[in-house]
Amino acid sequence: MGARPFRRFGMLAALCLTLAGGIGADAAPLISRHRPMILRHIREGAASSLNWSGYAVTGPNGSVQDVKGSWTVPTVTCTNGTQYSSFWVGIDGFNSNTVEQIGTDADCHSGSPAYYAWFEFYPHPMFTINNFEIKPGDVISAEVTYASRQFTVSLHNSRTGQMFSTSTRVSNARRSSAEWVAEAPSSAGGILPLADFGTVSYTANTASVNKTLDAAIGSFTNNYAITMVDASGNVKAQPSPLGTDLSSFSVQWLSAGP
Repeated sequence: MGARPFRRFGMLAALCLTLAGGIGADAAPLISRHRPMILRHIREGAASSLNWSGYAVTGPNGSVQDVKGSWTVPTVTCTNGTQYSSFWVGIDGFNSNTVEQIGTDADCHSGSPAYYAWFEFYPHPMFTINNFEIKPGDVISAEVTYASRQFTVSLHNSRTGQMFSTSTRVSNARRSSAEWVAEAPSSAGGILPLADFGTVSYTANTASVNKTLDAAIGSFTNNYAITMVDASGNVKAQPSPLGTDLSSFSVQWLSAGP
């Protein structure tokens, strides 16, 4: 995972940390963990990926203004290993080289569960959010929005009432996709083993694309269900079909992968 720990920021209720112009070198940890989708196959309405599972909608460059979603933090099952699972909403990364995202992790560190919140403006490094309490069963609401030439990522825990928000500009962001994702994060050595999170449920999933405001995933013609597979094509995590609201879905863990 790297020679130095991730840099952590102090957390105040409704804290807003502005990073205009990018993250300075004095504040940056070594590793980006939440990469763009590593595509394996794509076809109409479906895709498979080596690191993502969930849903995405796409539009022309510059068309995505906002994405919202909520999920219930799953309970991770740990044995003796170190494994990782990330849950987030974001803009970009499905068919582009940046990702503007915020979410939570349910990891296994040497066999012990670990839960925490984070944000990342990939390819800038990931930052964890210190003192933002995350427990299994928490309902987390997240949003990523673009306005006034910058991205703002926000997080809210309905149990604790804690809120977090931070903003920055991201060079060369296409704003061509919105995502709701369960991810096997990466280190410098590649994709990390996917922790057994059981099933994670997402609700209230909407996006604003091409001036269509807060529309459900299934309202968009270009929406994709993403299945996570390993290099041999074995399924690691599988999304359910969208619910009758065209918004809600779940992702089921099936394998940690090789």
